[in-house]
Amino acid sequence: MIPPPDNSTSSISSKNVPFDTRQLSTLVAMESPEAVHNEVLHILRLINTAFDAAPLSRIFSFTVDLYEGKLQEYRACNTHYHNLRHITDTYLAMARLLHGALLSGENFSNREIFLGLTGALMHDSGMIQESCDSEGTGAKYTQEHVQLSMDFVTKHAADLHLNDQEITDLRTMIQGTDLMVDFSSINFSSSTVELLGKTLGTADLIAQMADRTYLEKLLFLYHEFQEAEVGNYKNEVDFLHQTLNFFEISATRFNETLDNICRHMVPHFKVRWGINENLYIHSLENQRKFLEKILANKNISIYQELKRSDIVRIVRKKYGNTGLGE
Repeated sequence: MIPPPDNSTSSISSKNVPFDTRQLSTLVAMESPEAVHNEVLHILRLINTAFDAAPLSRIFSFTVDLYEGKLQEYRACNTHYHNLRHITDTYLAMARLLHGALLSGENFSNREIFLGLTGALMHDSGMIQESCDSEGTGAKYTQEHVQLSMDFVTKHAADLHLNDQEITDLRTMIQGTDLMVDFSSINFSSSTVELLGKTLGTADLIAQMADRTYLEKLLFLYHEFQEAEVGNYKNEVDFLHQTLNFFEISATRFNETLDNICRHMVPHFKVRWGINENLYIHSLENQRKFLEKILANKNISIYQELKRSDIVRIVRKKYGNTGLGE
């Protein structure tokens, strides 16, 4: 097992960290899969300087090829919310949580860390359509995508270089990302695998909600849900209103169901960046407060307040006035 590493030489004094780097979105170029992977590799070296990351790099390349449509069996990802960016966001959040957990006294072997990060890369693979499936988008699989993702890793065990027990464990970890599943009913093979499952469940959710463009991307999620016939939402704005309730539901899931695994972000950021703060929670809270503010103000256009990354324009170009709210 890996003991918590001595990171004294890699810690950056907070006095030397520029103020803007205290914003989560400025630490890593999140729009670049390569930059995210390089940061994960850096974190693995903090965990163990002898960590063999070559197998993980192969799976990362496999994942990018899958989402970009470079595998003959599959179409390129065509969902704008559950896309490659969400996968790499989750991947980095998982690495950060694992590092922080080790610093907090948890123990994982190199192989267990590898398995957890593989889970982050594979957890939404079920939303990728097979090449023979030309109807609609992968969003139509929203309700069953977790089961499909579990089946995907079983089918591609050889590509992932995982043995039968590791596939079984990976399937249960992925199952733990399903918000509709009673987490306590999942048959984890050990307490360590259960901890990995809770860590993946945390990474999946916190990576979405802490994204600086989360509120804008919710417009994409609304349309994914519409295609899958999930929920009963009047329009995009109604979906945003109901998201306020989801913030409360998520807080319960983070703190109770997932045992406040998110707390492990703090030691990670302290060692890696010299910042003694959970930047994910900070960003999530900023998103929640801003959403409350714009929904409460009847004198403004909500769409004019969602300004980041030109997402509103992209949504309107793709969907026209479908789903447009007041």
